[in-house]
Formats: sequence, structure tokens, C-alpha cells
Amino acid sequence: MQTLNKSKNHSMVFRADQVGSLLRSDVIKKARLQRANGEISLEQLRKIEDEEIARIVLKQKDAGLQAVTDGEFRRAWWHFDFLENLVGVDGFWSGNGIQFQQKQTKSRGIKVTSKLDFGNHPMLEDYKYLHRVAEDHVAKFTIPSPSMLHFRGEIDKSVYQDEEEFFDDLAKTYKKGIQAFYDAGCRYLQLDDTSWAYLCSEEQKEQLRAKGTDPDHLIKMYLHTLNKAIADRPDDLKITMHICRGNFRSTWISSGGYEPVAEQLFGHLDIDGFFLEYDNDRSGGFEPLRFVNRSDLNIVLGLVTSKFGELESKDEIKKRIEEAAQFVNLDQLCLSPQCGFASTEEGNLLTEEQQWAKLQHVVEISREVWK
Repeated sequence: MQTLNKSKNHSMVFRADQVGSLLRSDVIKKARLQRANGEISLEQLRKIEDEEIARIVLKQKDAGLQAVTDGEFRRAWWHFDFLENLVGVDGFWSGNGIQFQQKQTKSRGIKVTSKLDFGNHPMLEDYKYLHRVAEDHVAKFTIPSPSMLHFRGEIDKSVYQDEEEFFDDLAKTYKKGIQAFYDAGCRYLQLDDTSWAYLCSEEQKEQLRAKGTDPDHLIKMYLHTLNKAIADRPDDLKITMHICRGNFRSTWISSGGYEPVAEQLFGHLDIDGFFLEYDNDRSGGFEPLRFVNRSDLNIVLGLVTSKFGELESKDEIKKRIEEAAQFVNLDQLCLSPQCGFASTEEGNLLTEEQQWAKLQHVVEISREVWK
């Protein structure tokens, strides 16, 4: 197992943080529909997106957040938009959506059709714009974890006959991409990942085994690939991971606490922080946090739900932070919503006003806890 680099000095700690995606505004939804219908040009769409992103960045600043995102306003999906713009990956209409509880996403799939690489990715320009409008705030950018290309994608066996060659190229591709975002000015990068939540769920692991996939082998390969991709990154680049159990129209996919993967993830993945969903009983208890064995690893507790608009009790959130602090030093803990508000462009079932109230709630609670 790779030895963790504990000498890095990542000083960016945000007691109040966010996962990244925000509800698409009516202006954005209308413009994207107009573009799909050929009524406006790509340049016109981008100008509208620029204006709306500048507006919501200002809203994030007003809410008291120190790290701001573009709300993923230029994307339809949290993962496919990024992955299908890697060299060697094609997106296609699959005819099947991803099944959530009683709901299904629209059709989309990705396939590896040639050797992987990171080229002139369009999201580099997306980041540069966010960096400009963030000004004195930290511009946080979110991309899917490398695991997601394997977990959600099809791989042409004539391109990659050998699994190890695929994962080796995947790690190199992400390593190159991470450096490209750094060179564009990014100092806070988040990897979003649903595969680890599947690996926490006995039901989902049984489904994987039924398809001929060994969950333990996935854990080993994903961990190795992630560490290889982020190895030797610049000391002033903060990399975190959000582990998600599914977030589509306020529904979910998997259940299960972090115990099955906690020792591997918290003990052997060389990143700077984890965003963990803890907004309901499906997420399990805080006991798996006992495997956090580094004082420089931040755990961002997703105790405020992004799925519904009602505000949680401040006292209840504070009580749960105290419970988590029995396993991890309070100084290493932070607070955020459990997920983004719109992992896909459809968004969760709450209003924009409720969304901003949630983020304000996170900021207020964090100021009271970490005085």
C-alpha cells in the first residue's frame, strides 16, 4: 500500500463548505432549451451562463461562504459532461437512465473508444471564468473521480484488453488533468464519487457480484488509481472527495454506513478531506471515523440535507457534530450540505430561496461551533 504523504501543508480549511452544484436558475434553463432548439448560438448561451454564474457567485459570498463554485451551471450532469470530454471517451444516448428510488434519469452513457488522455478540455475555460469572478474568494471546482469512468462507463475491449493498462492510463490522464487545472489557477479541487457508496451497500455489492464484479477488487483498484492520479501534486493544491449515495430529484440509490470502506479510504487515500453524507439514517453512525489516522485530514460532515427545504434544528446539528468529535478532533471537522442541490440539471425538490437559506444555515452554525 502506498505510504501517505503527511508532509504536505494544506492550510485551506473552510468550516462552512458546500459540495458544489446549485439549482439551475430559470434563466439558465430557458437559455439551455433555446440552445437545444437552435434558437440561440453557443456564444449567446455562454454569455448568459457567464452572467448567471457571476450572480450566484455573489450570492455565495453574501451567504458567508469562503469557497465559491459555478454551481455546475454549464453542465447537464455532474459526471458525464466532464468524462465524455476526455480524450478517448465518447458520450451517447444509451436508451436507459440510471435507476433511483422510484425515479430514473434521462438516457446517457459513456464509452472508452480509444486510448485515454487529457487534452484541451473545455472545463479548463469554465474554471478560468470562475477564478476571475471569485476574486478574493477561493474558486472551488468539482470533477468526477477517476473511478467513475470505470464504474459508469463501457470500455471497448479491443482498446484495453488489459485492465491494469486501462487503470494506469486513467491515472495518468487524471494526473495530467489535475496539473492542467492547477496551471489554470485552481487551488481547490473536489473529486465526486458514488462508487464508494455502492461499496458500502450490501444490496449494491450483491448486484455487482451478480454481474461478475468483485467489490473487494474494485476497492483495491480504485484506491490505487486515485493515489496514483494525485501523487506528487503541488503542495498548495487542496484535493477533497465527496462520497455520494445518489442525488436526483431528491431521491437516492444506495444505503449503508461507511464501515466497509472506512479503513481503506480514511487510512490509505492521500487526499486532504472527505465530504461525507450524514443527513439521515441511511448513512450510518460516526463510528467509522475512528479510522481517520491523520491530523491533517479534514472531515466535512454533510449534516444539512440538500434534498428538502426545511431547515434542520441548529441544536440537533451541533449535537451531532459533538458526537462526531468523539472519533475525530473537532479541529478537523467542518460542516456542509450532504450533497449538491442539483447533481443533474433537473435539480432537487426545493426552491432557490430554500437553497440559499440552507447555505446560510451552514455558515451560521459553523460560526457558532468553531468560534
